[in-house]
Amino acid sequence: MKFAYRSVFLGVLAGLFSAGPVLSADKYVIDADHSSVGFSVKHLGISSVKGKFKVFSGVIIVDEKNLDACSVDVEIRADSVDTANDKRDAHLKTADFFDAGKFPALTFKSKQVKKTKSGYTATGAFFMHGVTKEIRIPFTIQKATDPWKKTRVGVDAALSLNRQDYGIKWSNLMDNGGLVVGNEVKIELAVEAVKE
Repeated sequence: MKFAYRSVFLGVLAGLFSAGPVLSADKYVIDADHSSVGFSVKHLGISSVKGKFKVFSGVIIVDEKNLDACSVDVEIRADSVDTANDKRDAHLKTADFFDAGKFPALTFKSKQVKKTKSGYTATGAFFMHGVTKEIRIPFTIQKATDPWKKTRVGVDAALSLNRQDYGIKWSNLMDNGGLVVGNEVKIELAVEAVKE
């Protein structure tokens, strides 16, 4: 199945919209080679297993003068999950977790971008594992011109989600009642996007 990858998570890039002196209705495209969509989950309650998604993309429409006119459209390929362990990755792709065959993509579509004291927030609809919920992503942003005279922005964001909210319920209980796999998923986004 072919995907129209338009990518981070992620929604967070909506911050471009007030990044600096750019023209109205600019289009930014995520540079996946210089970006990362990472996550971590507690294991046995004592350590964190870290992972990432290797395939993601996104398009951001930037209108500096009107945040309400800006938009972010993000898509992440569920079967690109990578925790540096083939057996675990195979399990994560099954119906116990992402069910990548049935739900091949995680998506974020922004509804609103706001400026805050510490940066920005992007609010929108996040879809994962057949469930859509509204989430808010806080982020910061920087801007630069590369050696080829292209305008780029860098966005950093962090948030937490409860996997149970998206119907991802698999885990085993330990003798003390704790979960083998924690419910809280911490997400870290480091995204670079280039103006077309």
